[in-house]
This record gives sequence, structure tokens and C-alpha cells, in this order.
Amino acid sequence: MKRIGERIKRNRELLGLQLNDLAKRVGISPSALSQIEKAKSSPSIITLKIIAENLHTTVGELIGENESLSNNPIFRKEESYIIDRNESGAEVHILTQQDVSKQMNTFLVHFNKNANSFGLFKQHKGQIFCYLLSGEIQFEIDNISYVVQAGDSLYFNGRRNFLMENIFDGSSKLICVSQPSSK
Repeated sequence: MKRIGERIKRNRELLGLQLNDLAKRVGISPSALSQIEKAKSSPSIITLKIIAENLHTTVGELIGENESLSNNPIFRKEESYIIDRNESGAEVHILTQQDVSKQMNTFLVHFNKNANSFGLFKQHKGQIFCYLLSGEIQFEIDNISYVVQAGDSLYFNGRRNFLMENIFDGSSKLICVSQPSSK
């Protein structure tokens, strides 16, 4: 609870709001707000929502839902590992921390010669952005084919039927960014 109070105070001060002004907007006494900021009392969820609205932020930010990402934003290449692979020779490597508060996932997809994405990305039902680092990939999205070369990108809805296939005479590497899977 101490951290919530600190975040409220920091956001209030960043906006140049006096404690009395925020308390009035929220509909609580300055004493009550002071107690919240000092972690001597806990706000109700309704009060916390009103505080967040008046500080132009979210309850999630006040409770620190993104704090772990902001504390360590770097993901080192040696931390990457394979999270999925299929029989055709495609591998999906994770490129970001695993954190429940993430709003997107980033992957490197390595396609061996003639490999495809069959069976991969089955849980990614949101939007997907792809950037081809090397090689040549044929995307089939709802029975329409697109040939993507190194430096090209695509942006599409993962709910659509899609398949990626390496048509390069060697391996291809693709960066994909997607919304986290919903369970």
C-alpha cells in the first residue's frame, strides 16, 4: 500500500496539484488523502478510480501493474529461448520478458528452408505486426497470397486464417509483435 500512496503523491505533484485540490476533486478530506499518500489508510477501489481519473492515469498504473517492465526494460539476447517449433522446421524465439502486464509480445521466427508456420501462433488472436529481417516469406491471409522480402512488413488481425511459408533458398528470419494470448 505504501507504493500506491507514493505513486499518487508523485503523480499529483507532477500535475502541480495541491493535496487540498485533489482531495476536493475526489470528494474526500485532505486528511484522508494525506493518510492514503502516507500509506496509513487504504482507499476503496471507487476512491482509487476517482483519484486515477483526476491524475489522468489508471488504477493499474497506481497499483504498479507495469512496474516490473519499467524496472528492467532490457532483454538480453542470451535470455531468448525457443517457445514453440513445428515439424516443418520453424522455431519461435521469445524476445521480451514474460510479464502478465505486457500489452504485446515480441518474437523472432526462424524458418529453415521450406518451413512454414503451421501450428504456430494459434493463441494469438489479436493484431500481429511482422517485419522480415532476412529471406523471403509467402504469407497467405484468408486465401490471398503476399510475398514479403527482407525489409518488408505486414500488419493483420490474427483472427484471420493465415500461414507463413519460407520460399527463400535458405533460412528466413521474421520479427513478429502481437497482443498477448488470452487464456
